[in-house]
Amino acid sequence: MTHNHNNDKWHIAEELNGRLAMIGVVAAIGTYFFTGQIIPGIL
Repeated sequence: MTHNHNNDKWHIAEELNGRLAMIGVVAAIGTYFFTGQIIPGIL
């Protein structure tokens, strides 16, 4: 079985995207927890 190294770039990109998305989710939950607003300053 051969290993296609072209997919490694996509794998790294997908991992980074997932990690940044989770940081955003944690930040949103933290903001809601501390302010009680979904979008601070608007709602």
